[in-house]
Amino acid sequence: MSDRAREMVLAPLDARMADLEALYEDLHRHPELSFQETRTAAEAARRLEADGYDVLTGVGRTGVVGVLRNGEGPTVLLRADMDALPVTEQSGLPYASTEPGVMHACGHDVHVTCLAGAAGLLAAGRDHWSGTLVVLFQPAEEDGGGAQKMIDDGLYSKVPVPDVVFAQHVAPLGAGLIAYHDGACMAAADSLRITFHGTGGHGSRPETTVDPILMAASFVQRVQSVVARETAPREQAVVTVGSFHAGDAPNVIPDRATVQLSIRTFDEEVRARVLAAVDRIARAEAAASGAARAPETETIATFPVTRNDSEALREVNTAFAGLFGEQALFPTDPASGSEDAGLLATAADAPLYYWWLGGWDPAAFRKAMEAGRLAQDIPSNHSAYFAPVQQPTLSMGTRALVAAALTRLAKDGAGA
Repeated sequence: MSDRAREMVLAPLDARMADLEALYEDLHRHPELSFQETRTAAEAARRLEADGYDVLTGVGRTGVVGVLRNGEGPTVLLRADMDALPVTEQSGLPYASTEPGVMHACGHDVHVTCLAGAAGLLAAGRDHWSGTLVVLFQPAEEDGGGAQKMIDDGLYSKVPVPDVVFAQHVAPLGAGLIAYHDGACMAAADSLRITFHGTGGHGSRPETTVDPILMAASFVQRVQSVVARETAPREQAVVTVGSFHAGDAPNVIPDRATVQLSIRTFDEEVRARVLAAVDRIARAEAAASGAARAPETETIATFPVTRNDSEALREVNTAFAGLFGEQALFPTDPASGSEDAGLLATAADAPLYYWWLGGWDPAAFRKAMEAGRLAQDIPSNHSAYFAPVQQPTLSMGTRALVAAALTRLAKDGAGA
């Protein structure tokens, strides 16, 4: 794709930006939790239909997919996730969430807006490219089930199988920057719920009970040794206990305690070893306490490693450098966060490129970086204070998706 053709496709963006900013503010005011994204999905479908796409709704419950066939050439899939988080917003934005206890604290409203913008530009500029474009608005990324749900619902029997998958995520980086990592760029994640069973009784007679709180508390302490003492320094793993629930009264020893934990790894062998260690420690603590019943472990959610394809990354980064300048791109370490976008590529046997889009005020980001206070001063994804600046975040995210698509959707099906 020539620079001139790309410029022609992107030319209408400035005129459309006020509409996209209004869309972003509307989405931010009205966040929806996983598999409840009905309002967001309806707006995505409405826009795709107006742009001339063949639209499917209700894919994987609330997913929306638009298909634009435009002659011979490869098939490109652009993906955005739609769901929000159970977080009470404290950003102070004039367009803050109006939904109690629900917030777009991970920037999926940015993703939807940018993809809607890119879909409109590519539809309007179809004279400058050839191939098939699949635009996918995915539900339930936050609980790890959305992409798989769409696949299980027959996604690739309903739409053309892509030759490449592109996705992005807004991050607490300076707006105007794009970060990337070749290979394994995001961790696999396993979220577990472990229930310890004891024998309840009166708090004044602990000798008549098997205390599940003590059992679970010992597990919480001991499980940290999986990373500290069973994982080599060259390996990467995170084990975090994020929830502990037991009992309702101060003078009653309950009959069960439940902990929930998140495990992050970048290697399948390390993942299997860590999971086995967590299970071993849970069973050992129950046995040490004299529990008559082994603990029960339930998998709440699971994400695979997100792995970028080297060739797709190189092609798209070349386009990014031409569009934004080399100074806008920088390599970064793998993130211990997790994603399910890779499932869409794996199911299609297609390469994936997933990059991070800077969204924070550049001056504030620079000041915090120079002071060595990024972790303290720049709210991360999932924070109640997470508030990307609209510009240049929205315009750059939209341009990035268009540029990525056009590396493959060349005129007459020719190479980039």
